[in-house]
Amino acid sequence: MIRALVADDQAVVRGGLRMILEAQDDIEVVGEAGDGAVAVELVRELQPDVVLMDIRMPEMDGIEATRRLALAGSGARVLVLTTFELDEYVFGALRAGASGFLLKGGEPGELLSAIHLVAAGESLLAPSVTKRLIEAYVSQPEQATTVTPEGLDELSPRELEVLGLVARGSTNREIAEALFLSPLTVKTHVSRILTKLRARDRVQLVVIAYQAGLVSP
Repeated sequence: MIRALVADDQAVVRGGLRMILEAQDDIEVVGEAGDGAVAVELVRELQPDVVLMDIRMPEMDGIEATRRLALAGSGARVLVLTTFELDEYVFGALRAGASGFLLKGGEPGELLSAIHLVAAGESLLAPSVTKRLIEAYVSQPEQATTVTPEGLDELSPRELEVLGLVARGSTNREIAEALFLSPLTVKTHVSRILTKLRARDRVQLVVIAYQAGLVSP
């Protein structure tokens, strides 16, 4: 059972999301929050697996809430609810440790797929929206300087290949096909890369790869 928490300042939105999620046999909504501060407290109290986090909320926005959860070592995976018009906020959420992004107004099936994906430890990178957001993020002037992340020199040539494909948004299956490996072997490589680079998830791997100059938008 996936335990989810919904954080949005609009009660109608929270209610709609709750209806969609609770119609599933394997998802339980354990709580709702109308602002980021309450969301942080509820996550500590209820220990959900996934948090649907709106960005623009009173008292404390979703970016700061996500950052505080990451700093506290929370195991909850954060899915940020956003729109294309809020790119500058999404960049902040990316840096804060969000595991993925969802467009408000998307199809219920996309929402459910995303929840299952991040609950399983993956990150929402495949959809074109996330690729565009990441490319826009790394193209900002302050991200232009190439840096060598700690642990990068520990990666083997094969792991660097895998990292480059992860950064391009490839799934484990696509990486396996490109490198003639089994999906299980790719999963093992990704796990080792995460450990060596001390990264939280695949979203952070993408940022690291771009910052290190391994790939470019």
